Amino acid sequence: MPARSVCVGAIAGAYGVAGEVRLKSFCTRPEAIGEYGPLSSEDGARRFEISALRPAKDGLVARLDGVRDRDAAAALRGTRLHVARERLPELPDDEFYHADLIGLAVRDGDGAVLGHIRAVMDHGAGDLLEIAPPGGGEPLSLPFTRETVPTVDLAAGVVIADPPPGLFE
Repeated sequence: MPARSVCVGAIAGAYGVAGEVRLKSFCTRPEAIGEYGPLSSEDGARRFEISALRPAKDGLVARLDGVRDRDAAAALRGTRLHVARERLPELPDDEFYHADLIGLAVRDGDGAVLGHIRAVMDHGAGDLLEIAPPGGGEPLSLPFTRETVPTVDLAAGVVIADPPPGLFE
């Protein structure tokens, strides 16, 4: 798998007896997972072509080329499905793929390094950036809002943060 891959879904288990899988899509439009061409396992060792896709309760049902029976489908449970970042559509200026944010430097308005983005988490009330401090130690969570992160410069590899007082002290 290319170094810059994005997890777009996961196989949740077998569906029926003919080798179909229950598929959980992480795409904004769940069915878009079928539009990106072949998907790969996280390590890149396996490749999956979706030959049929349909909505079902709590997700999608997919037929994957080469998966012909329930046992083969069940064995794929938990497989995370990735696509090369370059195959994903461009986003509007104020939206970002999590994969593009991870690793970016975090600086304050004066240019001081606060750390780097280690993860982007969504617990339902909005995204949080997990920031690894430059000297090590426990990571800090920063709300990913326009107020606390007014600038994201992907080309420069940096975000400018205006954290709540005391967060990075």
